[in-house]
Amino acid sequence: MREPILIKIFKHDKGGKIVLSLLFALVAVVSVANLLIPVGSIFHISTFTVSLIGKYLAFALLALSLDLLWGYLGVLSLGHGAFFALGGYAFAMYLMRQIGERGVYGDPILPDFMVFMNYKELPWFWYGFDNPFFAILIVVAAPALLAFIFGFFAFRSKVNGVYLSIITQALTYALMLAFFRNDMGFGGNNGLNDFKDIFGFDLQSQYTKVSLLIVSFIALALGYTLCRFIINSKLGRIVISIRDSESRVGFLGYRIVSYKIFIFVVSAVLAGIAGALYVPQVGIINPNLFAPLFSIELVIWVAIGGRGTLYGAIVGAFVVNFASTYFTSAFAEVWLYALGGLFVLVTLFLPEGVAGLFKKIKLFGIKKWA
Repeated sequence: MREPILIKIFKHDKGGKIVLSLLFALVAVVSVANLLIPVGSIFHISTFTVSLIGKYLAFALLALSLDLLWGYLGVLSLGHGAFFALGGYAFAMYLMRQIGERGVYGDPILPDFMVFMNYKELPWFWYGFDNPFFAILIVVAAPALLAFIFGFFAFRSKVNGVYLSIITQALTYALMLAFFRNDMGFGGNNGLNDFKDIFGFDLQSQYTKVSLLIVSFIALALGYTLCRFIINSKLGRIVISIRDSESRVGFLGYRIVSYKIFIFVVSAVLAGIAGALYVPQVGIINPNLFAPLFSIELVIWVAIGGRGTLYGAIVGAFVVNFASTYFTSAFAEVWLYALGGLFVLVTLFLPEGVAGLFKKIKLFGIKKWA
């Protein structure tokens, strides 16, 4: 009798099961504490905290997407934030179209920043974004298309290693400069903000915030399951072989470029979905998400959590962003130095990250997670 596919996917992934179970418990507790416990109680969790944890979940999905690419294919992207930002902008355009006459200038069609900049009509690339299904399609299609075109030319040209990393960084930097331009039609340096509702629900309602939190967890769990399915399959074994010895896999007759493009596109789509989940919970998106620094920080999350484990990327995203939230308010001047120092220490003494540390110790009687 064949095992159910979910059991097969998670059969040897104790670390993933533990991390997802803990996140499920966290989401459940936070949701109940926000909706059912009175505001005056010490056990009440604020709506701001709900959105903050939702943002962490979106970042975790983004880190997961990079770990699939870097940890298993061996391709280090220093511009992965570009796909995250594209997905975020696509969904933000839908949110902006929902504002209508409730904007500052009361224009039923044009967003406020377009009225301020004397736009006479809606740019052609904004058409269709009043439809949520079209917006969701673009959230997936825009990062996928960019990843396919970039990967097709880069991988066919056999650009590898540090050179590929530099090119990805140049890509996201070029996009940042483009989106900073006011005449691009994406809000310039101010970006897109002042969202009112989503799918007809008030975006400021605590019920909507909790719903977004739950959806973010579901997206993360599904993304993790997809990545585990890929890695456990024959395709995944070939991908890992390409990482370990690309020339040998090529000699065996496998089309290396096709495998690289596929993983790159899947990774980009996951990053785009993460960006779409990020925007309504934070309430703003601007070109700073295209900045190379953001993509470099993303690499640090994965490295600290544990590259090549998937669940380690989730842990790293949560640990680093929670620390960032606290220390940027308490010790804003030294946080970036501390983050850099932490990255150096992890690289020197914990090359497998936090996940590697857990593999070496007994935790609840488990000697090895994965």
